[in-house]
Amino acid sequence: MSKPTSIKTSEAVRDRLRILADERGTTITDLLEELASRELTEAEREQRAVQAARELGIEYTEPVQRAGQDAWEKIRAHQGSVAA
Repeated sequence: MSKPTSIKTSEAVRDRLRILADERGTTITDLLEELASRELTEAEREQRAVQAARELGIEYTEPVQRAGQDAWEKIRAHQGSVAA
């Protein structure tokens, strides 16, 4: 098991994390671990993009990368923002 540590945040964020954890029947620590493991790093996203292109038989060039990034930006724009 990892050694516990602290993370500084605002009271509003702490309160929101508490609500989210309570709704899921878990702790803030477990919620944060779940959220952190779900989010990919830039290197992991790049690796998955390369693998996806390979599976589609597409050479992962800079123009392909830009087109993919543009597509995801448009998708996120249509999804709207997350409530704070």
